[in-house]
Amino acid sequence: MAKKSGKEPAKADKNGKLGNKEYARELKKLHVELVKLQEWVKHAGLRVVVVFEGRDTAGKGGTIKAITERVSPRVFRVIALPSPTEREKSQMYVQRYLPHFPAAGEVVIFDRSWYNRAGVERVMGFTDERVVKRFLQVAPGFEKLMVESGIILLKYWLEVSPDEQTRRLKARIDDGRKI
Repeated sequence: MAKKSGKEPAKADKNGKLGNKEYARELKKLHVELVKLQEWVKHAGLRVVVVFEGRDTAGKGGTIKAITERVSPRVFRVIALPSPTEREKSQMYVQRYLPHFPAAGEVVIFDRSWYNRAGVERVMGFTDERVVKRFLQVAPGFEKLMVESGIILLKYWLEVSPDEQTRRLKARIDDGRKI
């Protein structure tokens, strides 16, 4: 059997899924690219913010874990803010995020972002409709300021079908690692 050159595309099954060995091979190539990115960010003094949003069980945590498992935690930082404190509920919403923004040579990955105010925090009763409406008006301007200040902003939305989400939620019931 001939050895793959690394230039050939990965072979997926009829459902578009890679086998475990093929997945590991492809992930290794992507990790090499992430290390190159890390070195470029450090060398160029770039500031990068990556935001992962999406449905529960869509794979945000797994994606972030795959990204960060082979890079330096001094360059790549993951921020997953907890529910807001009473004090934080009274602050301008983005105040919770600003202290975590990157300095030169850093990549900050947010596991959910300032958009939680408009979604999760409204549903959980941490904020009201008036605050959400105002937040949605100012959020694009806030992101514009970020980009104009030199921050590279990347936003990703991950989603799964309702059936897949139900399957994953049920799987969490019996798996103590997924609580």
